[in-house]
Amino acid sequence: MDTDAAVARAAEMAESGGRRILGIVGCPGAGKSTLAARIVATLGPDWAVSVPMDGFHLANSMLVDLGRRDCKGAADTFDAAGYVALLERLRDQHDDEVVYAPEFRRDLGEGIAGAIAVPCSVPLVVTEGNYLLHGDDAWREVAPLLHECWYVDVDDEVRLDRLIARHIHFGKTPDAAREWVMRSDEANAVVIKATRGRADHRVRVE
Repeated sequence: MDTDAAVARAAEMAESGGRRILGIVGCPGAGKSTLAARIVATLGPDWAVSVPMDGFHLANSMLVDLGRRDCKGAADTFDAAGYVALLERLRDQHDDEVVYAPEFRRDLGEGIAGAIAVPCSVPLVVTEGNYLLHGDDAWREVAPLLHECWYVDVDDEVRLDRLIARHIHFGKTPDAAREWVMRSDEANAVVIKATRGRADHRVRVE
């Protein structure tokens, strides 16, 4: 489906009654956060809220201790179990409860705890990230907690250009940005593409 159809489907989920969790997965630079933001902006804050997976990045200091700083963004550089626990809370949120979720700040390169408030009255939670359909370790517990999961498809040339531009915007030199994308981001993309067949729908973006 295209993005207009995706937004319409998200609206149907929000209006179906009760709490629904929509997952959006795709390779780095595919446009997951852009699609999530469009859904939330179109439906409005009383109907939808975005809770990205990226809030569960391990801190840079922890990645240094683990010897994984140069692999930031790989599946093992997130607190997957913590993300699962949050999704469980969001699915079974109590009346009048507000759940506070973490947010990843690209300008800081770190997650910020308690940055996103999710009131129990909001029917649709949109969560996006790379590993929602990943089958290893705690990640395998994510998909059963999602009411639907969509895979975002985009031409690789477009996606890579976006990624390089993003890294440059947040401080890398052009050469360093390209090196990181082709080494780290593309290694992760191979893992993510292998999960595409598990998605409920594919969303084609330009």
